[in-house]
Amino acid sequence: MKYKIYIDREREEEILIYAHEKNALVNRIEELILEQQRDIIAFGDGEVVKLCEGEIFCFVVEEGRVFALTDGDKLQLKMRLYQLEEQFSERFVKINQSCLVSVDKIARFDASIGGSLMVTLKNGYKDYISRRQMRAVKDRIGF
Repeated sequence: MKYKIYIDREREEEILIYAHEKNALVNRIEELILEQQRDIIAFGDGEVVKLCEGEIFCFVVEEGRVFALTDGDKLQLKMRLYQLEEQFSERFVKINQSCLVSVDKIARFDASIGGSLMVTLKNGYKDYISRRQMRAVKDRIGF
């Protein structure tokens, strides 16, 4: 397989793929491209911030407001959690009624004595997986 990269600030960015068939590599490249194209407008500290999907660790509801958690920021969104779940269903999984986490940003799972499972993200955020969402999370993660 050959590839070429041209850096030209004057031209519009484009990606062309010539493949014999659609395979796992082509699918992954397509996912990465789509990930960069889906941006979310968020609000924090009196400013409007444009977030790309890859920056977001999770979406969480607190006191009736929806927030996006990134590596160091907690930014408010104007969308509802169910809308985010529909829009980002291939990259995020719902772990409870108030939290969607990025599958790529999961660091580990911790089991407690009561049988509940806690997920820890790479930014340190921790939340419990509800019993109702346990099957969906296990199917999605593959354990």
